Amino acid sequence: MALGVFYRTLTEAVADITEHGFDSEARVHDWVERIRRAARDDLVPEARLTAELKRVLTSAYDRYVERGGILLRHQDIPRWTIDRVKPKLRSELDRRIMASAGLIKLNREQSKQKTVQRFVGWATSIPAGGSSVVERVPVKTEIRKALASLPFEERRVLIDQSHKLISAVSNIVATDGGAIAGVWNDHGHTDKSYNARPEHLKRTGKFFLIRDNWAQQAGLCKPGPDGYMDEIEAPGEFVGCRCFYRYVYAIRRLPEFMLTEKGKKALAERASVSINMPA
Repeated sequence: MALGVFYRTLTEAVADITEHGFDSEARVHDWVERIRRAARDDLVPEARLTAELKRVLTSAYDRYVERGGILLRHQDIPRWTIDRVKPKLRSELDRRIMASAGLIKLNREQSKQKTVQRFVGWATSIPAGGSSVVERVPVKTEIRKALASLPFEERRVLIDQSHKLISAVSNIVATDGGAIAGVWNDHGHTDKSYNARPEHLKRTGKFFLIRDNWAQQAGLCKPGPDGYMDEIEAPGEFVGCRCFYRYVYAIRRLPEFMLTEKGKKALAERASVSINMPA
């Protein structure tokens, strides 16, 4: 947002109030309306921003679903499993686009409202007749703070919602594909510019069991010291989180301490059959 019209309007408003002070509600109300219009005119049109949001989320979806990137997080399931749940995945994409568009619109309204509130709060503090001690630059900086940071916040929403979309899509695949656990992964160890949460870094490589999965119901596995997946927040749930699960579908992928005696026996029997198979 260039803030051309908005900044000029705000400059004129601050100058006028500084000169005349809060001598009437009409003066303040007139400037509030002009500031609202200027803010609306300087912002990227909502339709264009929504189109960009749709492009970004659809691109992330295509990269992970259509081009197979998601298989890197689900290495033990065949491609046809992804194809089978595609209607659900596409519905999740559509749902995320609508929710994200609503979030951006809400953020815009809040930013404009904060700007108006700050202006009114300042304007009504200036006595009638004006003031000679107003420092105009700091006043304008404080009033425009919320609106000036809006482009950054909107870019952050696009990035964050992309991560949330992929996390949700991955969870759908895991649920329908019969995953039994997830191994926590983060970006903090490989990307030093990423401000990872310390508690998330500590989870890297840890196994979290999916409660009541088919292997647990069969008595083959049990939760390890890190417990169940539903006892902690999901990767991508917190704002800015880029962590993710690599899902486990076979008990042979679990650490030994998560196997029951029945599970260990089943693996041993399977290994024995494999070893003794005729060439």
